[in-house]
Order: sequence, then structure tokens, then C-alpha cells
Amino acid sequence: MDPIRIACVRYLNTVVLIEGLAALDEIALIPTVPSRIADMVRSGEADIGLVSLVDALRPGTEQRTPALSLIPVGMIGCDGPTLTVRLFSSVALDRVTRIHADTDSHTSVALARILMKDRFGIDPAIMGFNAREHMPVWLSGGAEDGSWPEAMLLIGDKVVTDSPPAVRYPHQMDLGEAWHELTGLPFVYAAWACRAGEEASPRVQLAAQLLDRQLRHNMTRIDWIITRRAGEHRWPIDLARQYLGTLLRFQIGERERAGAESFAARARAIGIEAAPALRWASCNTDSGRAATIGAT
Repeated sequence: MDPIRIACVRYLNTVVLIEGLAALDEIALIPTVPSRIADMVRSGEADIGLVSLVDALRPGTEQRTPALSLIPVGMIGCDGPTLTVRLFSSVALDRVTRIHADTDSHTSVALARILMKDRFGIDPAIMGFNAREHMPVWLSGGAEDGSWPEAMLLIGDKVVTDSPPAVRYPHQMDLGEAWHELTGLPFVYAAWACRAGEEASPRVQLAAQLLDRQLRHNMTRIDWIITRRAGEHRWPIDLARQYLGTLLRFQIGERERAGAESFAARARAIGIEAAPALRWASCNTDSGRAATIGAT
């Protein structure tokens, strides 16, 4: 069997999920940005991917854009503050009219819209921008025309390593913390997913087993992973230890599923195109194999 192609991102927040996978003969990791992964899985460019939750919600159209099924063997989530999903604003949050949103993530944009609507009754215009290209310009003194955006939504390592100056953005919101205050539930930003209908294939069964096994192993050696990986992501070790060891969640349980379903319902309520329900593959990994018994 050819190696199982797994699309993933290489932010610090994914190291607990993927550390050690590259050494397995059965797996070929394909690093990319979060916003591309769902399309890679749908098109067959990848067998499995760490899919942004809102992309897993989008309905399929048969062969052209198949629906996706979430495989509950690993996620990026939180049960309170996230630290690396943050809205920066130069004006009070209830006065924001438009947000320059980091195009690396679709779920964070949807979450920002949900929170702004619930908290302030507003739906700011979303202006997509590539933070990896624009941040160096703004950090050196502003955009090319000398201006700074009214508000910016950033995700990932850049929130810590390339954060915009606080003097420009005195008003901030940690989206994970705001979600928890709203719902009392964890938030799932991304989870492993495959094409709907392929949950029971040998490739997906094996991948689920390997991903679950590796995550369980990595959860026992988080401090070793932090010591090894924090520097290459330009994170201070103490902050990385708090981030990976305390703030983030990597395993999907009933509360995480409830949080994901609440997000799905709220996304539909603000007009985001979404299927009637998330699809979950039911995996048996404790016995050393993964099996799907249906998507619901």
C-alpha cells in the first residue's frame, strides 16, 4: 500500500498531533496552510487532513466536492483562552466596522462573526489578507499607504512571534476565551477528516489507528516536544509550555463534540452555508484497529 497522504499544518499547536509521524513508513505528511486542507482532501490530493471545522461543515455536491467526515482521533481546540486566535482592534470592539482577517483560517473568521454578532449585535465586513505577507510591512510602520487596518484577526504562531504593536491595537479579544464565556463549552478549531464514504477504507482505518496511537504517545512527552520544537517556531519555552500543556486541547470527547455542534448551529444562524449536521466517523482504536460504523 502506498503511504497514506496526510495534510497538516506546522504551527507550534500541531506538534503534539504530528510529532513522530514523519518517521512512519505508512504515512507521508503534506505540510500546507489550514485554508487549503479541506480542498486537498476533497480533491483526493490528500487522504486525510487536519481540516478547519467550518470547512467540514460545508455540504458536498457529490463527486465534485465530496462532504467530509470528522475522525475523532485528534483536534486543535481549547476550553478557554486560545492565545493564538486573537482579534486586534484600534477602536472599541463594539465600534468595529470591518476586520482584516488572516486568510490562513476559515473557522476563526466564522467564529469572529458569531462572537461579534452575539456580543455587540454587529456583523463587520471581512477583508481577507495574507498575514504572512502583510505583517512585515505593517510591523515596519504601517501599510504601504501609511495606514493600519481598523481591526485584524490573526491566528497561529504569528500572534506570538509577529504580534502587531499594542499601542496600535489597545482592544483585543481571545476568541477561545470569548467562546467559552458565551457557551461554557470547548471550541474545536480543526480535526482530522476524510472524504465521506471512505471512513471504512483500509487507508483511513490504518490512519486513524496511527494518529490515535501517536497522539496518546505524544501526550506523555509534551515537555520533551516543547523543549525540542519551541525554538524552531520562535516561541519562548515557558510560554510554549503554558500554551501546549495548559491552554490547548487535543483529544475529542463528548464536550468537544457538543462545542462543535453548537458552533455549527450558530454558523448556520448567521448565514454560513452548512450541511444540516457534522458527520462523525466512529472509530474503534482501543483494539488496535479503526472501524467506521456510520456517519451521523
